[in-house]
Amino acid sequence: MSDNREIGLSTADYYFDLPQELIAQDPMEKRDECRLLVVDKKTGETSHHIFSEIINYLEPGDCLVLNNTKVIPARLLGEKEGTGAAVEILLLKRKEADLWECLVKPGKKLRPGARVSFGGGILTAEIMDIVEDGNRLVKFFYEGIWEEVLDRLGEMPLPPYITHKLQDKNMYQTVYAKYEGSAAAPTAGLHFTNELLKKIEEKGVDLAYVTLHVGLGTFRPVKVTNVKEHHMHSEWYQVTQEAADKINKAKESGHRVICVGTTSCRTIESAADENGHMSECSDDTSIFIYPGYKFKVTDCLITNFHLPESTLVMLVSALAGREHVLSAYEEAIKERYRFFSFGDACFFYDR
Repeated sequence: MSDNREIGLSTADYYFDLPQELIAQDPMEKRDECRLLVVDKKTGETSHHIFSEIINYLEPGDCLVLNNTKVIPARLLGEKEGTGAAVEILLLKRKEADLWECLVKPGKKLRPGARVSFGGGILTAEIMDIVEDGNRLVKFFYEGIWEEVLDRLGEMPLPPYITHKLQDKNMYQTVYAKYEGSAAAPTAGLHFTNELLKKIEEKGVDLAYVTLHVGLGTFRPVKVTNVKEHHMHSEWYQVTQEAADKINKAKESGHRVICVGTTSCRTIESAADENGHMSECSDDTSIFIYPGYKFKVTDCLITNFHLPESTLVMLVSALAGREHVLSAYEEAIKERYRFFSFGDACFFYDR
């Protein structure tokens, strides 16, 4: 790889034309019955499957890494006190008890000091400050338990390309979601059922659960021409000793570490030392993985189909090669696979 064009350092290198009708608007009724495109990351060779057949590609001794973050109903619709103007507040990151960093619409009307009411006054908020990227620090006021108030008033923060209303909040949540804090789901995990996970464990595959609270920075479009100039937002992660031990065991015994989703991948690549060894830890990460990156821990990746020119396509390209990824996407489009959060899955593997 001798020049920048080959390495894929231009954002345009990750463009592909996606027909609008292939963007999945609703989740599958049965999670593990979506389609699965299996891609050999060394050769680019592909085969077509149903997601539940992923088990045939997992071997005893492998370690499957899953992100057990839980999406909070972070989208609040209210009105500005005094004018009654419609307002949307999206919770991004908890700063302290009732103080959150938020994305607000319309931003021009929500300067520091502005107050907002939700649910007829069950919840109120005051804009305290303007921070990076025009986000707001927002203080919330309510009676009772925050989680219960939020569950009552909040909506799941579905990506803007999903226009259908979600009928069941749980369908934008993995079956193993445990720790609340995400503004978006780790969508590759949506395809797993409890039954499938049980069968995978019975086959002798270790399940290692890590936590990364997904922020909206993951979906932020890359607006720079040179990939290297893109700035990733930080997200909080945690790796337990139990998860670290399972991952280390797989690596040390010559088995594969298979990440479920880009968030699991970014977590373990952030947490590992330069030799790929894992220890218990928690921190913020703004790791940006694109071609040229040397993976320390991740061998294979189960993931959804991502947006053109996104940091997620760049991450997958770093693991499996840009040409293989774009060729697989071209085939998926030809075969009418469903794309993005509620779409079908892809497994980039090596034997």
